[in-house]
Amino acid sequence: MSIFNNALSGTLAAKTALTVTSQNIANVMTPGYTRQGVLLGAVVARQNSVLGGGDGVQVSSLIRFSDGYKTQQLWQSASNLARHATSQPYVTQLEQVLGDDASGINSGLDGFFSALNAASVEPSSNPLRQQVITAAEGLAQRFNSLARVLSAQRLSVAQQRTTVVGQINVTTAGIAELNARVALAVATGANASELIDERDRKIDELAAMVSVQVVDQPDGTRSVMLRDGQPLVVGANASTVAVQGHPDGSQTLSLDFARQTFEIAGDRLGGQLGGLHDIESAVLAPLRQSIAEMASEIATRFNAQLAAGHTPGGAPGDLGYADMTQGPLFVFDATSGTGMLAVRSGVMAEDLAFSSSPTEPGNNDNLLAMIDLKNQPITVSSLGTVLLGDAHTQLVSNVGMYSKQNQAALSTAQTVRDQATESWKSVSGVNSDEEAVHLIEYQQMYQANLKVIAVANELFDSVLSSF
Repeated sequence: MSIFNNALSGTLAAKTALTVTSQNIANVMTPGYTRQGVLLGAVVARQNSVLGGGDGVQVSSLIRFSDGYKTQQLWQSASNLARHATSQPYVTQLEQVLGDDASGINSGLDGFFSALNAASVEPSSNPLRQQVITAAEGLAQRFNSLARVLSAQRLSVAQQRTTVVGQINVTTAGIAELNARVALAVATGANASELIDERDRKIDELAAMVSVQVVDQPDGTRSVMLRDGQPLVVGANASTVAVQGHPDGSQTLSLDFARQTFEIAGDRLGGQLGGLHDIESAVLAPLRQSIAEMASEIATRFNAQLAAGHTPGGAPGDLGYADMTQGPLFVFDATSGTGMLAVRSGVMAEDLAFSSSPTEPGNNDNLLAMIDLKNQPITVSSLGTVLLGDAHTQLVSNVGMYSKQNQAALSTAQTVRDQATESWKSVSGVNSDEEAVHLIEYQQMYQANLKVIAVANELFDSVLSSF
């Protein structure tokens, strides 16, 4: 009977191996599926004899072909790729807006100074003076249009951040639920491979939203934390990430777990949240401040220069303006996000003080001083000291440089992600050719053991017939 039992154990082992192989083949196109295999082991002979051939074969366990290091690399690459991919659309839009020759600030400055140059030929001409006012309004509109774009992008960043945080909370809750199911399967000896695959896919999704650290636990669960150690998932418990908005339009993040609240630093988030923080802190905020500083310098300097001159009627340029911050031509409002620069309401062509002498209406000395302001240095926080005519060009150059650097980083991150994916597949992915070989091998094993059973039956029938 030992021949029969051995063959029967071989048949059952081959059947299990064929089942596992068929599962691999069925999931050859399933994203994130980890291939499995069988670990076969000979059964130690129970007969206490040197002639005991053994008691067959058994499937000691199922093997899940997974490399923890490669999986961690896959998650890290997902985070880096999402970080750069998230910020690039914002930078691309800014490049297009800032680089538009027709509607850019440089075009407005050129138009304004062209109008001033034209007026310098005949300073007493009201039509030429009116062109100066019109060009000043066009310049203000360009500043305000750019400010509106920046405000819209900031609002979009805030909305996207709120959406991503909501997705993070849903994903961490799913990981916690899968942790509980995996722990139960491990405790009862069930095969948890599919549950682990689903959990790994969710962790990969989470890593694309924010950088994570993952630690395996003895019970089969995985603890997921932020880069700085704040817990997102521990066992079957998930945290809750929240966004707090502030009156100035800024946002901060916090994490609630086990009745404790942790503040989240934006500069170490990674993933989509990291990309949103990068574009907001490294591009939008400095650019918004720089544009406001340029508008303030233009308003202050041109108003001050006009205040030093005289109108065609001989009146001082600052006559009737007790508060010189409002100025005779430009009005600057630092608190406005969309109307930071404007031309004073009601300003008339005859109000422009182009003359340096109250008795010489045709004098253009003060007007020439205004034209020379284009070549005067101004201070912009993100640029330092630059000429007024060069400030916007350097801002455009800075945004373009950031865009190129981010595009290069994005390309590198995509390459790393592709390599990490291929590296993961080399261990965990299903190879159709390899599974086809296994299918034939286990089929032959199954058929061979059936042949042994047939031989054992013949021998048994021969023994019975001898009696």
